[in-house]
Amino acid sequence: MKLRLALLASLALSGCTVGPNYSEPKLPTPATFAEADGPQTTPNLQGWWQAYRDPELDRLIAMGLADNPDLKSAAARIRGARAQVRVARSAYFPQVNASAGTNYQQFSKNAGLSSLASLLGGGGGGSAGESSGSPSGVAVPGDDITVYSAGFDTSWELDLFGGTRRSVQGARARAEAAIWSARDAQLSLIAEIVDAYLQLRTLQAREQVAHEEVGRQEKRLAILDHTAQSGLTPEGDFIRQRAQLAQAQAAVAPILAEGKAQMHSLGTLVGRTPDTLIAELTAASPPLPAPPQVPAGLPSDLLRRRPDVRMAERQLAAATADVGVAVADLYPRFTLTGGAQLISTALGNLFTGDSLQLTGAAQAMFPILDWGKRKGQVAQRKAQADEAYYAYQKTVLTALRDVEDALIRIRSEQERNHALQGGLADATRASRVVEARYASGLVDYGVVLDARASEISAHDALIQSDGALRRDTLALTKALGGGWEGLPLPSVPPRL
Repeated sequence: MKLRLALLASLALSGCTVGPNYSEPKLPTPATFAEADGPQTTPNLQGWWQAYRDPELDRLIAMGLADNPDLKSAAARIRGARAQVRVARSAYFPQVNASAGTNYQQFSKNAGLSSLASLLGGGGGGSAGESSGSPSGVAVPGDDITVYSAGFDTSWELDLFGGTRRSVQGARARAEAAIWSARDAQLSLIAEIVDAYLQLRTLQAREQVAHEEVGRQEKRLAILDHTAQSGLTPEGDFIRQRAQLAQAQAAVAPILAEGKAQMHSLGTLVGRTPDTLIAELTAASPPLPAPPQVPAGLPSDLLRRRPDVRMAERQLAAATADVGVAVADLYPRFTLTGGAQLISTALGNLFTGDSLQLTGAAQAMFPILDWGKRKGQVAQRKAQADEAYYAYQKTVLTALRDVEDALIRIRSEQERNHALQGGLADATRASRVVEARYASGLVDYGVVLDARASEISAHDALIQSDGALRRDTLALTKALGGGWEGLPLPSVPPRL
């Protein structure tokens, strides 16, 4: 009857899981984004970079997803987190070990019983397993003995209060957090590659305009040189023009240097040395199309789509489970141990029923006095869970802010871009009018070059605005958490 009651009590306790149960926090979010214009549909961001229809960009992203070191590190973290789940789950089951061995011992002849042994006819050497000098098989001083053994031992700590279950919950949450961390790494990598590539193409377009400005200044210098030699222009005007030419030439070098830096960055992002892509990225490429229109969607959808938000939520779940692990340490621990061994002084009869030796034990450990250690650990885990909650809250707020910032930047840059387009159109028409007047002999060529200067300046400003608009659109896409959908998880075989 007592045994039955003990078993029933154990079964009842086996369903007890101490510590807080986790539920995903519901943080308040606005119904719509304040900076969004009009109704916002759910964005489809899978493969969004393909909207630029640039094979080189597609190839760079494919290379980065395959060989970027950060993604390989993320894959290793996933493997490690999944292995930790297996480690945590192993505590559910008994731990079984096999052992085998032999033990030899020779007893001193000068032991206290040596005189008694000689009176009884004992003494002499030999192995107890091989008919030693002791006819009774009992070793006495001066004898030696060899013992052979083989068997199994097992130990099992009962998870009566759910410490193991909480540990498994925490390990699984951390494994899921590692997966979302890898998704976030993919999103960041794609955004960095696209950003560097867009900056490079903008710089290359500006380089062409800068060379046009150098050519304009050279033509003007040649005219002033001719008129100065003829005495029609003061020499000071020629010197000032030569200084302006030097400034135009000097403006090209920083653009070239920044372009090379972007090439180096792209090489590193795709897992190559910085100089690998210089030759192919220097080649001329067709102009990039206008950036795609990206709807913002609903703020509530953002929390499910952003990998960093999902990762922070899983880290909060893991920290909550850790509280349960610490609380379980406040309760008693019950451990069952047992062993089955074959022990014999002769190898020939080791594997017989007479050599079997069984042991079994049950142990209970009740925490009584630890001077606040366990309660301190519970308080520490609760504080860490609070920290994880506030980190999650901050991640959500940052995600909302990122989208709002990107939306307002896009809208303001679109307005600026529209104005710059009008300015370039006016400058181009003015330049054509002046060229017609020059062809009619109404103005000299210097007026044509001045009009051309305004057109070049307006063109450069519009190129920079186009680049800023593409980067702002990229920032919105990243803020919305898109790009990882449809991609396989980072995977790389173990290095060792």
